[in-house]
Amino acid sequence: MIKTKTILSALALCSAFAAQANDFDTAYNSFNKAKIKQDIKTLSSDAFEGREPSGVGEKMTTDMLIERFKALGLTPGNGNSFTQAVPMVSIVSTPTKGLQIADMEFGFLKNYVANSRKTQETIGLKDSELVFVGYGIHAPEYGWNDYKGLDVKGKTVVVLVNDPGYATQDPKLFEGNTMTYYGRWIYKYEEAARQGAAGAIIVHETAPASYGWNVIESSWSGAQYHLPAKEVNEPAIDVEMWITTDKAETLFKKAGLSFQDMKKQALNKSFKAKSLGLTANISLKNEIKSSTSNNVLATIQGSEKPDEHVVFMGHWDHLGAPMVNGEKVIYNGAHDNATGTAGLLHIAKAFQALGKKPKRSITFAAVTAEEQGRLGSRYFANHPSVPLNKIVGLINMDSLDITGLKTDVTVTGYGKSELETYLAEAAKRQNRTLVAEETPERGYYYRSDHFSLAKKGVPALSAGGGTQWLNANEKAIGERVSASVAKCYHQACDVYDENWGWDGLVAELQLFFETGYLLSESGQWPNWRQGTEFKAARDAMMK
Repeated sequence: MIKTKTILSALALCSAFAAQANDFDTAYNSFNKAKIKQDIKTLSSDAFEGREPSGVGEKMTTDMLIERFKALGLTPGNGNSFTQAVPMVSIVSTPTKGLQIADMEFGFLKNYVANSRKTQETIGLKDSELVFVGYGIHAPEYGWNDYKGLDVKGKTVVVLVNDPGYATQDPKLFEGNTMTYYGRWIYKYEEAARQGAAGAIIVHETAPASYGWNVIESSWSGAQYHLPAKEVNEPAIDVEMWITTDKAETLFKKAGLSFQDMKKQALNKSFKAKSLGLTANISLKNEIKSSTSNNVLATIQGSEKPDEHVVFMGHWDHLGAPMVNGEKVIYNGAHDNATGTAGLLHIAKAFQALGKKPKRSITFAAVTAEEQGRLGSRYFANHPSVPLNKIVGLINMDSLDITGLKTDVTVTGYGKSELETYLAEAAKRQNRTLVAEETPERGYYYRSDHFSLAKKGVPALSAGGGTQWLNANEKAIGERVSASVAKCYHQACDVYDENWGWDGLVAELQLFFETGYLLSESGQWPNWRQGTEFKAARDAMMK
């Protein structure tokens, strides 16, 4: 493990050099707010139709990225190509017979959603026994197994969202208020499949999920994209569902149980799963299309260590333009993630303004289908354009800060990796300090593209925004914009706004640029910190 003192010493030398280098100052100050705004405005315009993978918006987006990277003098980042083809399967699941449990009435999208990731034209559940399995977690390292002594083959499990640590706020249980991967919805479905279940119903609750039912409704309607089964190498259940809290209350009442009482019982590792004595029936028609989307990869070759790469990543896609009640609704995704996509271009431009090549190579990865489960970054992690043990570190940019200038920098997954040392050094130029995220219970570290490579062991940084505004004016901007950001997450109202806190966004790009610069000039290999779940994988790949 690299000692922090060693890193700090290297950083001090590097920072001293940077402070004296006119070329670095020129590059650092080269970020042009007006041009950044124009790129974000273009990427999030109606013409791009919400940047849906494999749609008209994809070609417009990837063509723009490739053209700009070429104009900046970058070389192809995937052999001789600027693109990496990502095979995908899109499935539109439509209920032909809606969810039926006892005499309950369910309204599709109103209080339940249902999808399947299996490539079968018709699929469903027939008289599938419902079993409440608490949080649906099997975590040996925590001594926790909600499936112990249980056979759920062919059954449908009913599962709570998040994990017991969040529910109890007990720091000794899982990670307390901080969500673990076991709390993520995708884990719930994956574990249900490993256990042999035919279906799974997650009970939606706004606080532990960290988003309202409107996000479920918008994100789970229309085409759902998946990697081909051979890429996933994991079993899948037949039907994946969510239901609203009020429907869960009624469901448990039908079973002669109290939902609230059963939630309390599920907080103990001695909890035993319980059959609800009810069955689920549903039929889905799947419209299946195989398609190919593309990651865009571009590289600035290092002058001294070209085989060692610092990676900047951001997803270019959003939710597209689905038909809603007979009308096309464009989800422009201005904040999420036209900001990060444009950011890749402008950080590349800053590196080219240095006047000399960085010692290590800098690779820019604009990845596809993050909104559909990080498909582009997952494929990149399975088929990296450079060996994973040659990636020094990754800086992910997903929804840049548009809420004004801050005096600190929020780090998602604070304390996980030594990359934070480089970020802290870069933050000094802006008189900013690092702070932990205020809402670790939302599990943001496990929700964006950096996680795809972190799972493989590559140190990955997710940071941005902050908790304290620079002054009253920036705070006023922040309070106004923050309300819009919260309301418009994965909604059609995520559109370009001239009144965003643009100075904060520019400062964030400068911060990430310097962090990557310090990594590129350093000879060190930052690692995960001791006790972090990804360290063993990194240590193994670096032997």
